[in-house]
Amino acid sequence: MNRTKFTLLSCSFLFITFSCKDEGNKVVSEISNEQKIEIHSQKLNDWFESQFQEEVAESPMMQTYLGLKTEDYGKWDDVSSKKLVHDLEKAKRRLRYLNDSVDVTALNKSTSLSYRLMKQDLKNAIDDFQYRFYDYPVNQMHGMQAEIPAFLINMHQIESRSDAEAYISRLKGMDELFAQQIENIKIREKNGIVPPKFVFAKVLNDCRNLITGMPFDESNKESTLLSDFKDKVAKIEIAEEDKTVLIAEAEKALKEDVKTAYDKLIALLEDQQQRATVDDGAWKFPKGSAFYNNALKRTTTTNMTADEIHQLGLDEVARIHKEMKDIMTQVKYEGSLQDFFKYMKEDEKFYYSNDKEGKAKYLERAVGLINNMKSRLDELFITKPKADIVVKAVEPFREKSAGKAFYQRGTPDGSRPGTYYANLYDMEAMPIYQMEALAYHEGIPGHHMQISIAQELQDIPKFRKFGGYTAYIEGWGLYNEFLPKEIGLYNDPYSDFGRLAMELWRACRLVVDTGIHAKKWTREEGIKYYTDNTPNAESDAVKMVERHIVMPGQATAYKIGMNKILELRENARTALGNDNFDIREFHDVLLTNGAVPLTILEELVNEWITSKKNTNTLQENS
Repeated sequence: MNRTKFTLLSCSFLFITFSCKDEGNKVVSEISNEQKIEIHSQKLNDWFESQFQEEVAESPMMQTYLGLKTEDYGKWDDVSSKKLVHDLEKAKRRLRYLNDSVDVTALNKSTSLSYRLMKQDLKNAIDDFQYRFYDYPVNQMHGMQAEIPAFLINMHQIESRSDAEAYISRLKGMDELFAQQIENIKIREKNGIVPPKFVFAKVLNDCRNLITGMPFDESNKESTLLSDFKDKVAKIEIAEEDKTVLIAEAEKALKEDVKTAYDKLIALLEDQQQRATVDDGAWKFPKGSAFYNNALKRTTTTNMTADEIHQLGLDEVARIHKEMKDIMTQVKYEGSLQDFFKYMKEDEKFYYSNDKEGKAKYLERAVGLINNMKSRLDELFITKPKADIVVKAVEPFREKSAGKAFYQRGTPDGSRPGTYYANLYDMEAMPIYQMEALAYHEGIPGHHMQISIAQELQDIPKFRKFGGYTAYIEGWGLYNEFLPKEIGLYNDPYSDFGRLAMELWRACRLVVDTGIHAKKWTREEGIKYYTDNTPNAESDAVKMVERHIVMPGQATAYKIGMNKILELRENARTALGNDNFDIREFHDVLLTNGAVPLTILEELVNEWITSKKNTNTLQENS
């Protein structure tokens, strides 16, 4: 009997044993209500753990993300359409258990919240099954053509010969993995889900980049994956002849399996490209309007409609433009806001050079910004992450299509730090005046703190540690672009303008995402809205609009999440008064429950306000 099953059976036994008897069957003591709550809560938390471990057991890739090396270290996940049906049945089974086998009244506060979150997640998964093919599994933002190589490079550690053999096994398995995704793409086309025409050139370019260089051709340059494998193998302590054998096996797998996988995907995409159209919005899908409204609901964790989100975006754009004009006055710039945007786009002093030296300077300064922020955390936070953070440039093989910056979580035990990735492909898209806001959002105190603290929490189940709600996660990131200003950072008015420019960008997202998917805007109309209303480079606008198109609704989460956090903070400050409001305690409420929907976040903050008021009343009366 495995350990998990034993725990569950033990707790099931305890669950029904509410009294203890001596040898004469005389009742010695009846269980207290507190003990009953403890037993029921523990039973449910054991069940949460068993379900999480079931997910981990079914996902070799999740195991690697978690820093686990199991017998599956050389395998890939099952991404077939049959797996989606399997997952649906799991969700239904789990929901039946929660409905039929749990006494909600006998749970402690934390476990009751876990119950609510799990139950809602399962309901959403079941309801959303009808939309399981309403995405593009291969696009310029995501897809195994780039993410699988990135996974091998960043996640698959080689510390022994067996680790190297597992890497080779994964290279050999890529043909089957890609075959599953190819079948998924074909199913989507049969259902009328085909990416717009612009996607194909970008994805095909990514594919071809990965099968360029040795051993795929006779060039002197090694391919991305061969270079990664050789670098890792060189560092392990085994005989040189063993290293030579391993490298030869990797080269064989690259030529035979990886090349075959990419060739098949390229052939499919080239064929599908001929039938692609320039229709961009989700409105083109069967039941496209219903799908998009559902996507907005899931992304924002609110009931805001597309029209309401669109109008909020317009209002926020107008407000931020006004604050930008105040900065123009501060720096004594004469001219229109559009003139100022042009000046910020074109003046060389706002950009590092687009060469190795300029990129090195960018990374060096980014590290400095994060290190400085680390030294100020005590002013704003009680709970801080144990895990460290590093700064990296996006790898060359995916920098052309990747976003401008993003965060990659580390392992829960800290053996792999979190990573702030900056995309330095086009330095004109990475102005110096936006560096602070980017570092605070992706690094500290943004995603690194929120995600690392969630992973390190001891009193919540793992599905909450590693799960997420975009509006909460990205709302927290955007809120933390603003937060450092309140402790005196953004001393340079141009950096403060950069902060506003980043917030403006997220406000424009509300307008353009709903414009494309609900109002039938074209790709070109979306690009023009960004270039007319922001100081960002046109390349930024193109990438953003193309992101909207392939990820309907996702980009609306940032501003809606930030606005909710600021609203909750202001409500708390008003209710408690400035003297009793402690921003560090407020942040603890936000961070120490893991990611939650915005509706739940509001409940947690309101509970904290009530608790603080009661404590203050007791102190005043004592």
